Amino acid sequence: MTGPGTAPTEERPLRMAGAMGSPYSRKMRAVLRFRRIPYRWVLRDSAWDDLPEPPVRLIPAVSLADASGAYPDAMVDSSPQIVRLEALVAGRSIVPRDPAVAFLDALLEDYADEWVTKAMYHYRWWYDECAALAGQLLPLDVDEQMQPDELARASAWITGRQRSRMALVGSTEANRPVVEASYLRLLDLFEAHLVRHPYLLGSRPGRGDFALFGQLSQLVGWDPVPARAAVERAPRVVHWVARTDDLSWLPVEDGTGWVGPGDVPDTTTALLAEAGRTYAPFLLANAAALEAGADEVVCTLDGLEYRQAPFGYQGKCLRWLREAHAALDGPTRAVVDGLLEGTGCEVLFR
Repeated sequence: MTGPGTAPTEERPLRMAGAMGSPYSRKMRAVLRFRRIPYRWVLRDSAWDDLPEPPVRLIPAVSLADASGAYPDAMVDSSPQIVRLEALVAGRSIVPRDPAVAFLDALLEDYADEWVTKAMYHYRWWYDECAALAGQLLPLDVDEQMQPDELARASAWITGRQRSRMALVGSTEANRPVVEASYLRLLDLFEAHLVRHPYLLGSRPGRGDFALFGQLSQLVGWDPVPARAAVERAPRVVHWVARTDDLSWLPVEDGTGWVGPGDVPDTTTALLAEAGRTYAPFLLANAAALEAGADEVVCTLDGLEYRQAPFGYQGKCLRWLREAHAALDGPTRAVVDGLLEGTGCEVLFR
């Protein structure tokens, strides 16, 4: 968006174009529902999609009304969308008040958005059962009345396109043990967390919760192979995903409901350690490959070699995390460093 936009109202709701099979669309819709921000959701490229074109054609695309009531532009990328709405709309915030806890929340959001998504993409397109279903469902977002021959062509096109990109995002036979084991550990760790805690950092959801929900909305709710694993080993996670889709009903009092830095649950620290086991070393290796101009990221994750093409956006993610860490005041940064020590995430900031 080029202009500041205005706070959404019932008369001028936020407009968002997304897709049911998009983890980031589901993430942002859940954020809007929890925050009770007036919005109008449309399926991207459907007959109802009237959003202006964003700078990059990604979803979800979000458009805010200007002072005249027009919707002149749109923005993409869920994390900046969240930050923009936090500045525009008061109440029911998803950013913890304590800056150290807020930093942990942002780190968990990044892990879910940028690492757990590898499992989402992998399961969807690696397994024929998942690919066949996704190939049928995704085109129907555009037109549910699409005729069978047209649907068959659209399904073949999108399946072929997505499967051709699998190696670029790390979905290969060699990487499969790393990616799938990481997803199964996430299920076990989050299941253990939910035995005692409703959300990652308190009695209300934060950015990390919604990012995790977005990816799990697909892994648990859309794609049959990872969904079966969740049903078998993490029933609380399955239920949490269904509930988190719409938390508009959840009562919260602003400024309360978050844990303090000294009360971060051990089970949340365990999830940070999972990020440190996989995502952190990948981020460092990706940054090194980008800096060297290499055409491949090569690193050891969980004792196994992992290879994929370097990814520029995830290089930016590391830079943004480091900038946020550097922007903390000295005492807060010391608290964060203490909380991260031993998780494996501390290497990102050394």
